[in-house]
Amino acid sequence: MHDPFKNRTPSLSGPATDIIPVTPSDSTNLSAVCVALYIETGGDLVIVTQAGAMRTVAVADQSMLPVGVRRVQATGTTATGIHGFVV
Repeated sequence: MHDPFKNRTPSLSGPATDIIPVTPSDSTNLSAVCVALYIETGGDLVIVTQAGAMRTVAVADQSMLPVGVRRVQATGTTATGIHGFVV
């Protein structure tokens, strides 16, 4: 099978190399800093950004949030079906 990623250096300007399920937690960071989130069912999303700031954003169904995310907080998050894009 041809692998177009085989000789490509991971880059923020290129496609993500994986997508991970996100379980909101008030104490545990994600396994990798995500470069974006995909949200299946909208609501409030409380995140800790890559820069370390806690932010609350309202997102619609099937939203993409292109921001570096370390953690999705359980408290205050009502959005569901959250997936993280990683490089």
